Amino acid sequence: MKLETFKIQISGCVQGVGFRPFVFNLAIKNKLLGSVSNNANGVLIYIKSSSQTALRFLEQLLANKPQVSNITSHSMEEVSDMEFDGFRILVTENKEQIDIPLTPDFSVCKSCRAEIKDVKNRRFNYAFTTCVHCGPRYAITTKFPFERQHTTLYDFEMCSNCKQEYIESNNKRFHSQTNSCNACGIQLELRDALGNSIAESQQEIIRKVAQFISEGDIIAIKNTNGYLLCCDAGNEETVYKLRLRKERPNKPFAVLYPNIESVKNEFVVSKSEENALQSSVAPIVILQNTSNSKIANETIAPNLAQTGVMLPCSSLLELIMQALGKPVVATSGNIHGAPIISEEEEAQEQLKSVADYFLHHTLDIGFPQDDSVVKFMDEQQLILRRSRGLAPNYLEVKTILTQPVLAMGSHLKSTFCFVPNTYTYVSQCFGNLDSYDILKRLETTINKYTHLFSALPKQILIDKHPNYQSSILGRELGEKWGVNVLEIQHHKAHFASVLGEHDLFNSTEKIMGVVWDGTGLGDDNMIWGGEFFMYENQEISRYSHFEYYDWIANDKMATEPRLSLFSLLKDDNRDLIKDKFSDTEWKIYTKVLKNNKLKTSSVGRLFDAVASALDMVDFNSYEAEAAMVLEKHALMYTKGSPIDLLKDMVYNKLPSKVIIAQIIKLYKEGVSKEKLAFSFLYTLAQSIITIAKKSNVEIIACSGGVFQNSILVSILNKLARTEDIQLKLNRKLSANDENISFGQLMYHQHIKN
Repeated sequence: MKLETFKIQISGCVQGVGFRPFVFNLAIKNKLLGSVSNNANGVLIYIKSSSQTALRFLEQLLANKPQVSNITSHSMEEVSDMEFDGFRILVTENKEQIDIPLTPDFSVCKSCRAEIKDVKNRRFNYAFTTCVHCGPRYAITTKFPFERQHTTLYDFEMCSNCKQEYIESNNKRFHSQTNSCNACGIQLELRDALGNSIAESQQEIIRKVAQFISEGDIIAIKNTNGYLLCCDAGNEETVYKLRLRKERPNKPFAVLYPNIESVKNEFVVSKSEENALQSSVAPIVILQNTSNSKIANETIAPNLAQTGVMLPCSSLLELIMQALGKPVVATSGNIHGAPIISEEEEAQEQLKSVADYFLHHTLDIGFPQDDSVVKFMDEQQLILRRSRGLAPNYLEVKTILTQPVLAMGSHLKSTFCFVPNTYTYVSQCFGNLDSYDILKRLETTINKYTHLFSALPKQILIDKHPNYQSSILGRELGEKWGVNVLEIQHHKAHFASVLGEHDLFNSTEKIMGVVWDGTGLGDDNMIWGGEFFMYENQEISRYSHFEYYDWIANDKMATEPRLSLFSLLKDDNRDLIKDKFSDTEWKIYTKVLKNNKLKTSSVGRLFDAVASALDMVDFNSYEAEAAMVLEKHALMYTKGSPIDLLKDMVYNKLPSKVIIAQIIKLYKEGVSKEKLAFSFLYTLAQSIITIAKKSNVEIIACSGGVFQNSILVSILNKLARTEDIQLKLNRKLSANDENISFGQLMYHQHIKN
């Protein structure tokens, strides 16, 4: 039988996931000649066989691909005859422009976890044990294709044992680019706050770290994605000390548990939550507190009824938690408001007044990232922060752009979106660009992307707000690179992000967009944040909004919920809250109110006002604190029917002041905070359904930070199902400003106006 040569191209997330070793073993099993290599478009395979055998081989490949891979397309064609000596894995030095996804970091797999605990295994206690299925990828990438020489691990030459594993086709480390061991790999170093070395032996270092944590010390631990600040989660005094040192008075900390059993001992964990905790992403999962908790809940997450819980995502954390055997606080290694630190020198200098000891290691981190954060509502996952393990690929959308585009995103929850080829890359969340260090991290990462993909954008998209640092940087880059800069309104970008996620731009039905958040500059130069849009025929129009109220004291309004309440109360009711202000403040703000011209429709600030009206929070010590405390009280309401605060009212624009007046009245009459908090959320959900029915729409798309409130989303889901209305929410991206960069791209690609 005459054999032909076939070329198979596999595209998608197929580099750094064990795809070439998988193809090699499948080819050997099928007794095929040929080769497999990484190329600019993914994985390239040549085989010599009959056409029937080639088709069967491709079917087997697609059906049994590595679990952590993601194939977006494939092709097979017959090519000119080629000769092969067996079947080989080829290492490639690509010269073409890259057109593949970046491989995200993967949590340590079950097999590697077992190895580091096995005294008979040569990787016993090796803190950087990985295989083809797990370990850092994006964090250590320097260029493409994904070969060892294109990672920061290239500085570590494999020993003879590791090299042998690397070439053995039946070994799980066959062609594992992150392969290393105690003899040739990454080394740990333990220092005190003055920089003095503490221990030499790698095993002793792990034991010492566990000892220090148990004794009440704070340790800065360099994980594979950046530094974590860790301390005993059951030691209230130590957790409070960490708060003081990190200058983070109330914002909740995450807690790292040794294993899933220890989590289940303290929380009721749903199947979805359990799967997420043990997934290759290993995110922080928000769980409801129970009476079984042994950690210092009130100090870890003050005034909240939930805790962010995670499991070890690396062999290093696995070993530490195994030695310690109890939960630890694990928060980003930085001073509050700064980016996560990844370099030893910077950590020793910036965190010397925070950490008592430092656990460093010798692996460079190219792309530092915080941990991803998710929560579940009715078994549906809501992403609160999209970072390690999730960023930077967005594989669910295909662009139709003919030139590279860079979308700069927003000022808070900053991300950027880059389209240098046929793939869309949405970066990890950087944070608040008020911080100069975060702004520089954003700029540095953008420059790394342009180098990584050998492509400069030909179009830059920015937020309409002229003072957003993302917009200012976008204009500077536009001038530097000589490219056009286009402004896109903030809330329309939010709406476009949901339309893009759910592939709704070609819908023949009218779609109502509901975008509720804290702030964003509107087309009328007012501060929007309580918007209703309509999408039809590639056009977005503003349909309705919450009634305007006074925006006073600029950014101070976002940090002092009492100011939102002051603005929203009618004149005859304002004296009810006079005790929340000094006499001088009262005079100043009363005068400001009389002369104020700037208005807002912000639902985020309405949440603040309700929290203040119910005497929950008057001053935010972190973003969305009032909203989170309000959600906690609403969660505590379990009996009776909620009150529709706008019942029987006819409105075109939602009356914010009526809602506040009703809450104040009912609170004075003795209705509980819990019932009023729940009723407020119920009223908001009901208002969306009311306007949708009035507008004869059957699809609602919601975005904005307000829709991270799981109670609001749960109520809205139930009401929508009752009315046979389709509800679309951000699922692959966070509902907050992290999705703005992607929304800017979607708006630019699809919207006419």
